[in-house]
Amino acid sequence: MSSGDVITIARQTIWVVVKTAVPILLVSMIVGLIISLFQTLTSIQEQTLTFVPKLLAILLALMIMGTWILNEIVSFMNTLWGGFSQYIN
Repeated sequence: MSSGDVITIARQTIWVVVKTAVPILLVSMIVGLIISLFQTLTSIQEQTLTFVPKLLAILLALMIMGTWILNEIVSFMNTLWGGFSQYIN
């Protein structure tokens, strides 16, 4: 296994992590922005107000996108383990 192979595997791994994490992070960011706007408009400065809506939005997003995320990770692992014999050299 050459250093190029290791770099390729690391790059693919990072890409899968980014691709599967970004949708959940975007949902959290958008909900946080909406709550911040609401707090600014109503002059409510409660720090714990953002926690529950973000948590619910993230859980909802995981319920909706969970199968896609799992399929992406399983597909990557099958590809990685399928080529395991070429890495042993």
